[in-house]
Amino acid sequence: MISVDKLSVEFSGLTLFNDISFVVNQRDRIALVGKNGAGKSTLLKIFAGLQPPTRDTISIPKEVTVGYLPQHMIHNDGATVMEEAEKAFTHLFKLQEEINKMGEELATRTDYESESYHNLIDKLTHANEQLVIMGINSYKGDIEKTLLGLGFERKDFERQTSEFSGGWRMRIELAKILLKRPDVLLLDEPTNHLDIESIQWLENFLANSGSAVILVSHDRAFIDAVTNRTIEISLGKIYDYKVSYSKYVELRKERREQQLRAYENQQKQIQDTEDFIERFRYKATKAVQVQSRIKQLEKIDRIEVDEEDNSCLHLKFPPAPHSGTITIEAEHLTKKYGEKVVLDDVDLIIERGKKVAFVGKNGEGKSTFVKCIMDEIEYQGKLKLGHLVKIGYFAQNQASLLDENRTVFQTIDDVATGDIRTKINDILGAFMFGGEASEKKVKVLSGGERTRLAMIRLLLEPVNFLVLDEPTNHLDMRSKDVLKEAIKAFDGTVIVVSHDREFLDGLVEKTYEFTNHKIVEHIGGIYDFLQDKKLESLKELDTNSNKKEEATAPKVSTDSKLSYEARKEAAKKVKKAERNVEEAEKAINTIETRIKEIEEALAQPENATDTQLCQEYQKKQHELEQKMYEWELLSEELEELRKNAQ
Repeated sequence: MISVDKLSVEFSGLTLFNDISFVVNQRDRIALVGKNGAGKSTLLKIFAGLQPPTRDTISIPKEVTVGYLPQHMIHNDGATVMEEAEKAFTHLFKLQEEINKMGEELATRTDYESESYHNLIDKLTHANEQLVIMGINSYKGDIEKTLLGLGFERKDFERQTSEFSGGWRMRIELAKILLKRPDVLLLDEPTNHLDIESIQWLENFLANSGSAVILVSHDRAFIDAVTNRTIEISLGKIYDYKVSYSKYVELRKERREQQLRAYENQQKQIQDTEDFIERFRYKATKAVQVQSRIKQLEKIDRIEVDEEDNSCLHLKFPPAPHSGTITIEAEHLTKKYGEKVVLDDVDLIIERGKKVAFVGKNGEGKSTFVKCIMDEIEYQGKLKLGHLVKIGYFAQNQASLLDENRTVFQTIDDVATGDIRTKINDILGAFMFGGEASEKKVKVLSGGERTRLAMIRLLLEPVNFLVLDEPTNHLDMRSKDVLKEAIKAFDGTVIVVSHDREFLDGLVEKTYEFTNHKIVEHIGGIYDFLQDKKLESLKELDTNSNKKEEATAPKVSTDSKLSYEARKEAAKKVKKAERNVEEAEKAINTIETRIKEIEEALAQPENATDTQLCQEYQKKQHELEQKMYEWELLSEELEELRKNAQ
């Protein structure tokens, strides 16, 4: 669907991409990986048509639709959440208007036998059929499922979008893009503003989506669950692997080891040949052998080892000064915003040296509790720090608080004091800001580079209590691994507010879940917590289901039975419903078979730009969605009839 041929991008003499080529196929789920600043976001912008390449082009067929979610965007005001989400279906409403106009025209015309009248009827019939196929009957349900999956509640649907934070408004934009079901989804860090449950929902959505996905994410667990192809960007080149991220890491290591072995063997062979030539160059008896070896040397196809970007972040927190046994203690802590209760009568104790995670849906109070710790907001109840506790705080928006007009060096020099000022260049070098990079303005830094710069400020003085609110947002894989190891080696107390399962795994020994205005303690790591949550969710589901059945079950005598006629009639209805379900299943199988045939055809290079096939593919996808929706309704009806027939 997308063809990249010898693409080059340059900024101020710096080459970001140099003659890269690859093809994005239908149903490809590609993870773009590489260090911060390697060009991942730039490549997405070029795909989205927002930035031109320096040389050569990207070919995207006109009929291919593209949905793009950037890391930062301007949000719209003046609509409710539901109204904003409905903008994803503007094409439906436009077609509905055209149908209404045609209907009004038919109602006023009297030339019933004319050809144009019959053509209008045909056009109206076709438009109505098209409207149904496009999902006019199911779009409301699709909106609700998507918004609920991304963490909204039904009561949020009629609230103005302006009432929500930037993170929640980004979710609305993500919902609109997903609802449009474009042929290609370009997602730049989509999990940065999602909680763990919403991330898991998005994983499932993308895994079952018919769209091609090109994804930039530093959430390893997420990209492993979603992608089936990995494209690494390194030093202006790309390396294309047709595997998931974890497998790519293994293959990249194997590839480099094989290259090194082959390179070393060839170098030994070349050295031996050159030694032979040098030893016998002037001996007449060896002239033939020497000439043969010279020709042999000229014919050797020299093996090259892929250049590797070995610049690495070196991070170590200063030793933690001694403090009391209790780091922080909360008693009956309550926080309200007006009438809205966020935290209600919370008790919590965290001891010295413990590393814990704060998790839960956005808006459940994680950042609010952190602000209480930092004494940034007022609250009811008690919250006290232990003896000699000194806090190092990394806020969720820390990187965005940097002065964009200062250089990297000035940003650190502004806050450094004492002897540390003589070591600023050494510190910046350890954080990959050595040399000319220290003179860059903050405004030209990538999100990950800004995060690293903000992290340096945290290291300028020793602390014994780290409070880190989403510290991994915008950090690349290697930087996250380095930060994780540094936190593990830190001998003080740590609270990490994060949705990154891979980052938290093996780092924390206890998980605190923020839910229903309370804080629930879970002993163990993040995956222990997730396993517990699934079990709890099932129990809750069973409990709710039983309550619902008890509430809705008709109160009839246990001795009463359906009459023969009533049973016979009920059985007829069940049989008819079974036939309807069976027919729907057959139709689904037929559509799926055709979709598979089209996919196989489009996989052939000669059919890659076949407009008719692409249009049929999109039509069949819409038909499948509609038929699946019908099948769900018919299946629910069948189950209800079976219950009543018992």
